[in-house]
Amino acid sequence: MLRRIAVFVLVGLVLAPAAEAARTTRSETTLLREMNRVRVARHLAPLRFDASLEQASRAHSREMLQSGTFAHGAFGSRMLQFKVRGSLAGENLAWGIGYQATAHGIVQGWLASPEHRANLLRPSFRRVGIGALVGRFSGFDGATVVTADFAG
Repeated sequence: MLRRIAVFVLVGLVLAPAAEAARTTRSETTLLREMNRVRVARHLAPLRFDASLEQASRAHSREMLQSGTFAHGAFGSRMLQFKVRGSLAGENLAWGIGYQATAHGIVQGWLASPEHRANLLRPSFRRVGIGALVGRFSGFDGATVVTADFAG
């Protein structure tokens, strides 16, 4: 099986207010539900969708699929571009096929990585945007590429 994950945290981000709520896909909603199941089990507040983070995360997942790259890129610039607000922001990336493309598989992969786990379970993160897109990636048809952008 194949699993790729990456993490990024940016401290000290204070930007403009969030935009209107974005429409989430079924896979994004399922991933948020799994992320919140894990957070609530650890007595943490659930994350809520944020439109600006959602737009930023989808744009990044789309860019990774189109370019065939798997990296955070210009995270700070992307947060500015999409007018993300908050004092702290972070990002988890994942991609996979089969089980590793499911919400449970993605969250379990993040929990197994100290940096990803820290982002997922950071108490000060209260908002998230999830961009989960499917396409040809790294030689695999039907791969799911995920960007989860967090803010507090």
